[in-house]
Amino acid sequence: MKQRRLFEPEPEPTPWEVVDRADQVCAQLVFNRPLETPFDYLIPEGLQPFVKPGMRVRVPFGRGDQAIVGYCVGVGRPSGGANRLKSVLELIDQAPILSPRMLELTRWIAARYLCGWGQVLEAVVPAGVKNQAGTRRTLLVSIDPARWPGAEPVELPAKQAAAVAVLQREGRPMGIEQLARLAHCGTGPINALRQRGLLKSSYERLDQGGAEVDEPLERQPDLQLNVEQQRVLHEILQTLRGGVFRPFLLHGVTGSGKTEVYIRAIREVVEYGRQAIVLVPEISLTPQTIRRFRSRFDSVAVLHSHQTDAERHRHWQQIASGQVQVVVGARSAVFAPTPHLGLIVIDEEHEHSFKQDTVPRYHAREVALERARSERVPLILGSATPTLESWQRAQQGDFTLLSLQRRAAGLRLPPVHLVDTREDPQFRGGAAIGRALRSAMQQALSAGGQVILFLNLRGFCPVLWCQACGAPVKCPHCDVSLTWHREQNEARCHSCEYTTEPPRHCPACGKPGVRYLGTGTQRLESEVRAKFPGVSCVRMDSDSMRKPGSHDIALESFRTGQTRILLGTQMISKGLDFPNVTLVGVIDADTVLHQPDLRSGERTFQLIAQVAGRTGRGQQGGRVLVQTACPEEPPIQFAARHDYLGFVQRELRLRRQMGYPPFESLIRVILRGPDEAVVNQAAQTLGNTLRTAIDSGGLAARILGPAPAPVTRLKNLFRYHLQLAAPQLETLQTLWRTSGAPCTLPAEIELAVDVDPINLR
Repeated sequence: MKQRRLFEPEPEPTPWEVVDRADQVCAQLVFNRPLETPFDYLIPEGLQPFVKPGMRVRVPFGRGDQAIVGYCVGVGRPSGGANRLKSVLELIDQAPILSPRMLELTRWIAARYLCGWGQVLEAVVPAGVKNQAGTRRTLLVSIDPARWPGAEPVELPAKQAAAVAVLQREGRPMGIEQLARLAHCGTGPINALRQRGLLKSSYERLDQGGAEVDEPLERQPDLQLNVEQQRVLHEILQTLRGGVFRPFLLHGVTGSGKTEVYIRAIREVVEYGRQAIVLVPEISLTPQTIRRFRSRFDSVAVLHSHQTDAERHRHWQQIASGQVQVVVGARSAVFAPTPHLGLIVIDEEHEHSFKQDTVPRYHAREVALERARSERVPLILGSATPTLESWQRAQQGDFTLLSLQRRAAGLRLPPVHLVDTREDPQFRGGAAIGRALRSAMQQALSAGGQVILFLNLRGFCPVLWCQACGAPVKCPHCDVSLTWHREQNEARCHSCEYTTEPPRHCPACGKPGVRYLGTGTQRLESEVRAKFPGVSCVRMDSDSMRKPGSHDIALESFRTGQTRILLGTQMISKGLDFPNVTLVGVIDADTVLHQPDLRSGERTFQLIAQVAGRTGRGQQGGRVLVQTACPEEPPIQFAARHDYLGFVQRELRLRRQMGYPPFESLIRVILRGPDEAVVNQAAQTLGNTLRTAIDSGGLAARILGPAPAPVTRLKNLFRYHLQLAAPQLETLQTLWRTSGAPCTLPAEIELAVDVDPINLR
């Protein structure tokens, strides 16, 4: 038998019936669909006291009246007058899972990023919260005051009387089995009381327990602030004490002590009885970061993708109850349900992982900015290499620029040496480590130091190439070269995760002689172990760090000195502070530089500058060797000189000339479908429609494309794209709503609209 939910109304003879009740109370609902306006649904009289904005309900939807979940965003009279409306079927949540402020924030996200409000709400609430992971639905009983005659005794059998006495003594609802134990009776007498109406029944979700216990940490003392840190902290504290919204851009070189400034500012917030949110990139969400906060604050909650649903639900509940002082997490932690928010911090604000690549395609920086503005709290954006968008806002006065130009404790930035790989014959033989880097590694290890090697390519060989016809061996579903993973002896597509046995014959021409070219982290690890036998080495990439806790184990081994060489991808390029690291080697600085992307130069500079900052943090100093075939390229030259200001001035000048962000806003529209000709024609139709609207409306906007996307086929779908550009984002948003979205396209065409795109592949 189907068990009814809490507050579920009695079934009606025709629960799907459409009725005329314009005078009834309605719930305004949005759904996980690309729809802009809420729908009105009648609330049955029995549910009216319980339905509130921020709760989920189940309703019939569409022509087939399929029962789906909707989010209530308002309660009131029907917005369209005397309409024929459907009714709410059941209430899913006992209490709102979204606050009024969060509803307003999500509505803003939907408007800015051109998606459905319900799509945003579906993404904001974690799955563990929606399905109440880690809890169980329990039947509770209590004395019904309306049916119980108060002080007048009621003649009851002895066991029923014992159960009533326990409930009167406890003064709270109890589970039937627990009540039976305390009353020394079975469940029969209790059920008899329920049938007589003397006990009230209700269902509640109770925590099953079993949550992990936070590691107890010894409280760490404050670090000594230098003059620059004191000046920066003073300005932040003044804003905190004023209780106003103010965005700060904290530009501090690597090792300048930005984290200590964050901690001191958060402590001020906590003393006011308020909470702080600290966003870090997913790859930097290391145990080292968490320990640093837990050693300074009493209650720290963590939100990230490696948690189980039950863990995430538990932390979410603790945050919402106000028990948590500091919330640390990846981009989705910007939605943490803090009831008393006092400060938001985004560390490494330049990281592209703060931009979501699926609907809703929000940027955590922009969402944090809007949330801080609406809740009138300060926002701190910290980085050694801020994005050009944030830097330009600071120059315009939209952000307050704070600078830490020196490393803490008087340490110097490490010297960076460029190694031209064209001049070393070892590279022509397929080696990843040249003579200069190998010699530097031997010196560092002999002196007792540790080494970090950075390479932003996974696998063993990133390219499979046919000697006969000269064609790369691509994924059958994507226009992406397969990567050979020697550990699993498989060729893998890093876009759709297709795998196959390493091909012996070229799929294009059928001839043998497929060559494996290039170096990935697996091959680098193999070379390190061969050239430095007996030296402990650990590889950190998304292939080797799949198991829960693997990051913690690897970094703890490196911190204690058990591991001497740490190599990996972007996850080791930032957020790590190990004083004994005396050498950093960048294996190939050109992996990002020549990609067809307007931010390729910026990304190259950021990667080199960030990974270089991992060394020289101890008294023994350190140095950096950057292997590159393009040592004369400006981004590499500026990074070698630690010259962020010089790089920014040059790059901003180029961006202004080209009409690129931050001087113009972009919206990228991707069309996908199984037939390339149909996709191409749809892209042309959409482009012509938008151009006509621009010309007829005299809009200050332009269109780039349409054209095949750099990766034209992905997961068996052909992709064409176009870009809309204008000085004001509002112009593009209006253009899309009035002309782009209504454009009629074939049913098999999928549209992806990306506001402020980061990934242009």
